[in-house]
Amino acid sequence: MKQQPAQMRWERRTQWPLLALAIAFAVAYAVPIIQPDSHSAWISACTVTEWVVWAAFAVDYAVRLALTPDRKFFIRTHWLDLLAVLLPLARPLRLLRLVSTLALVGRRARMAPQIQLTTYVGGAVVGLLMFGSLAVLEVERNAPNGNIRTLGDAVWWSFTTMTTVGYGDHSPTTGLGRVVAVGLMISGIALLGVVTANIAAWFISRFERDDEEEHRRIAAIEALTAEVVALRTAVAALSGEPGSGRAMGLPHPPPATAGSGTPAGADAAGRLPAPSGE
Repeated sequence: MKQQPAQMRWERRTQWPLLALAIAFAVAYAVPIIQPDSHSAWISACTVTEWVVWAAFAVDYAVRLALTPDRKFFIRTHWLDLLAVLLPLARPLRLLRLVSTLALVGRRARMAPQIQLTTYVGGAVVGLLMFGSLAVLEVERNAPNGNIRTLGDAVWWSFTTMTTVGYGDHSPTTGLGRVVAVGLMISGIALLGVVTANIAAWFISRFERDDEEEHRRIAAIEALTAEVVALRTAVAALSGEPGSGRAMGLPHPPPATAGSGTPAGADAAGRLPAPSGE
């Protein structure tokens, strides 16, 4: 059995622990926003949890970078993981840690491409709606001219922004809130494009399978026809000379005639002479 590289072994071992940390980070991020009047001990616990998760991300990235044979290629292809470690202290941007973790778990999971894409899209939609709402609520709740004051307002704004409807009844007024809005709009357009492309690819693959099935049926019919012709030829060869009446299944020819179809030796009335000795 071929031994897996050290980087792959590490990723397989840390797949589910990182997912658990991502869930813990999501809870720690959401609680202070949804319940801003919570006890200070809960707020402190949530803050500690966020930093512990960040430290785990940093350690995981450093270990994978050390184990990879091509570090430059690893950095180019895992830029989101690096950004999640090096991002600034602004709380809304810390959501990239969760996004990078979910993407990392998805890459390590062994799933069919269609199932993997569906999981990505579904998880991205739910994650963007949920954490976009939390992020904009946090920065807009206490804004002087803000109109996003409750979680319901934030969720409604996220829906209309992601779908590019934009009713305008709720909108961010702060600079950071508008940054969140821009990211949510771009993400919504990208997800819509991914869904459309996935549906189109599914239809194309279905049509291609139907065409392949039709080609197989035609090929099978042609092969069967060739076998029938070969069998007829073999039967004809066993029955007689090819092309003869017997080979073609025709009746035996009548006895040789003399003249106008009258048997040889018959009189004018067509009667044969009596046998000798009568």
